[in-house]
Amino acid sequence: MKNIRNFSIIAHIDHGKSTLADRIIQECGSVSDRELGKQMMDTMDIEKERGITIKAQSVRLDYVKDGEHYILNLIDTPGHVDFSYEVSKSLASSDGALLIVDAAQGVEAQTIANVYLAMENNLELIPVINKIDLPAADPIKVAEEIETSIGIDATDAVLVSAKTGIGIRELIDAIVDRIPAPVGDSKAPTKAIIYDSWFDAYLGALALVRVFDGEIKIGQHVRLMSNGEEHQVLDLMYPHPLRRKKTNVIKTGEIGIVVLGLKEVHIVNVGDTITDAKNPTLEPVLKYEPAKPFVFAGIYPIDTDKFEDLRDALDKLKLNDSSLSYEPETSIALGFGFRVGFLGMLHMEVIKERLEREFDLDLIATAPSVVYNVYLTNGDMVEVQNPSELPPVNYIDRIEEPYVKATVITPTDYLGNIINLLVAKRGAQDKMTYLNENRVMLEYSLPMNEIVVDFYDKLKSISKGYASFDYEPIGFREGDLVKLDVVVAGDVVDALSIIVHRSAAEYRGRALVKNMKEIVPRQLFEVAIQASLGNRVIARETVKSMGKNVTAKCYGGDITRKRKLLEKQKAGKKRMKSIGKVQLPQEAFMSVLKMD
Repeated sequence: MKNIRNFSIIAHIDHGKSTLADRIIQECGSVSDRELGKQMMDTMDIEKERGITIKAQSVRLDYVKDGEHYILNLIDTPGHVDFSYEVSKSLASSDGALLIVDAAQGVEAQTIANVYLAMENNLELIPVINKIDLPAADPIKVAEEIETSIGIDATDAVLVSAKTGIGIRELIDAIVDRIPAPVGDSKAPTKAIIYDSWFDAYLGALALVRVFDGEIKIGQHVRLMSNGEEHQVLDLMYPHPLRRKKTNVIKTGEIGIVVLGLKEVHIVNVGDTITDAKNPTLEPVLKYEPAKPFVFAGIYPIDTDKFEDLRDALDKLKLNDSSLSYEPETSIALGFGFRVGFLGMLHMEVIKERLEREFDLDLIATAPSVVYNVYLTNGDMVEVQNPSELPPVNYIDRIEEPYVKATVITPTDYLGNIINLLVAKRGAQDKMTYLNENRVMLEYSLPMNEIVVDFYDKLKSISKGYASFDYEPIGFREGDLVKLDVVVAGDVVDALSIIVHRSAAEYRGRALVKNMKEIVPRQLFEVAIQASLGNRVIARETVKSMGKNVTAKCYGGDITRKRKLLEKQKAGKKRMKSIGKVQLPQEAFMSVLKMD
């Protein structure tokens, strides 16, 4: 056990985490140069195209230092804030972490968030300054920034370039020397944490575990502590970048894959503890908490006949993503679909893209919303995910909305504009810290409702891409919130309803109907688009009717003949207005997201 090292890599997006993992795998000789590809640990096409890690991966590597053989278990983690749930479980399975910071960009918001997660798990941190080969690299300044903003000693930070391979061997030596070996009692009852799970078409649901006490053997009957399910271990494997390696036992301090032959992945929960069925441990590794969705959106098939196909696709996707939650819902405008819960906006984008690509579906996603706690006049409290579920105003005592603590790190040049944006989003400043003369860290309390739509895009555009952003939930607070409805040709389009703060309702209503006017196609009759708060209309735009030249067939003759035809057309249009139904294109449902 003294020769095992379990470590994670934590970093902000695009600081070179996946490239560094590739170099470590290559240096340890686990994959030949011929087999080595880019982003070895990113297995999905979307991950490779976008250059982001969505699903955490692990590998077991062999390394020889000073004639002694070491086993390095590299537990890769996603960088994006939406997947911090996976990051926290990966860190709980590690004994140390590499803190990667870009030598040109310095410390970013998610770097700090992930460091705090690592500190909560009492991990040994090794600062690593990456991309030292860049012309703009300034390792000394970045080391100072790590010390001032995070408060850890960076005098012995390892300088590397993952792209060129500079400093990789020194980094692996530092991992062996500075990260502690795992501790545990090999004679105690089995105790292991599941820090990842996925579905394999041949083997069923797989659990990736770190063993803290005892061992897991083939044929052993194990119990999952969160739900009390008992199953026999059918097979055990060590993770590898290309080929899994079979084993008969996973010992104390090791990581490995446990095959239980389960058809459903929801039985194997990330964060759960595995123990022996006959001689169970009393305490779990971690208190198990299921992943909690923050953002909800309706997903509907454009072709209503594809509803069952969408259900099957979500069922299959749930096998590989246990944080996904969904339930059927109906919309007057869009028909049958699902209300899907996501961990954040990127998670929503990724899931929608995977559904369309992997299952060949054409989908409409409604504007994302968050969960509100609505307190009724009779003392009850209901959770509302969908704005159309909001009870009538006379039954509501108060509405509470979720708040987050937002951390923004920005160059001082853009500070004024970013503060204006945060204030416009109803933010309240908690703290402002200068990391150095050029960079400042802002901490604000913000309603989550304000950041799920377009906040990130606006932040990036006003800071020319230099500002970084991270958030964590801090509970619910009361707000003066109202439901804004959109009425098209006299019908309320429930899929376009949004919950907004009363102070912004008129502005949002005007912006929404203005956007809709550009999108709704012209009909043979006038179409009124209105925004309303209850029965009060606060904004209106009219889509003009398409003109059909009914007088084209009149060659000469009296003007009364033309007038007669025009009057006839007018009467026909009036009749059409009363019975006409408007077909809304897909862009109309996303116009809620594009309000400037």
